[in-house]
Amino acid sequence: MLKQFRPSLVGTLVTICCIPLFIKLGFWQYSKAEQKQALQAQYDASSSHQAEAIPHDLSNPEALRYKQVEVTGEYVNQYQILLDNQVEGEAAGYHVITPLKLDGKDELVLVDRGWIAASDNHADVPQIEVPIGHQKLSGQLWVPSKKFYTLSQQSAEKGQWQVLWQNMNMDAYAKAVPIKVLPVVIRMSPENEGGFVRNWIRPDDRIVTHLGYAYQWFGFAFAAFAIYLFVGFRRGNHTSINETGK
Repeated sequence: MLKQFRPSLVGTLVTICCIPLFIKLGFWQYSKAEQKQALQAQYDASSSHQAEAIPHDLSNPEALRYKQVEVTGEYVNQYQILLDNQVEGEAAGYHVITPLKLDGKDELVLVDRGWIAASDNHADVPQIEVPIGHQKLSGQLWVPSKKFYTLSQQSAEKGQWQVLWQNMNMDAYAKAVPIKVLPVVIRMSPENEGGFVRNWIRPDDRIVTHLGYAYQWFGFAFAAFAIYLFVGFRRGNHTSINETGK
């Protein structure tokens, strides 16, 4: 007996909504994987170059991401901050961000000196020593994301310095200090002294994960379509049997 395709209205509406959504989510994850691949290519290209001074033109910081740089100057202790909610392995902690006043310039560049563990009582903010005197250090440029959510502005903008920051908000930091702040951060090289744990994450760290999620969403779209066809034909077949038996 020839089967008929008679899907239900509800099933059709659900399928019409779900399949495009699943496909969109799949391409979103695939796009994130492609972005990380592009960043990894930029990372590899920059890593093979010798360290240089920070370029004068910083109008497009993204183009300088991962560039190897070498700078000299003195740390400014009073404007050091701790970046909260940073994880190393399975331990929670902070990244220590210390501004360096560049030699011969009235400018600060932020230096990420690495990760430190948080105390059992998270309310106890650790006191971090800052190396004194002239410093020479190298590292790679990092451009903090501007896409983050915060419940309130940092209190530093209100005239009261706050050591603990939830996000690396470069605009807020620049407004909080009286010296010009460059729009990039130096992730200190593990070879330099005066830092902490510096296991910098490679851009391709989660590419496989994003691809896995993408294929999973595409699989959901295919499964939704297959279920729609299967149920639709079964429903049509049962209807035909009922009509025949009258």
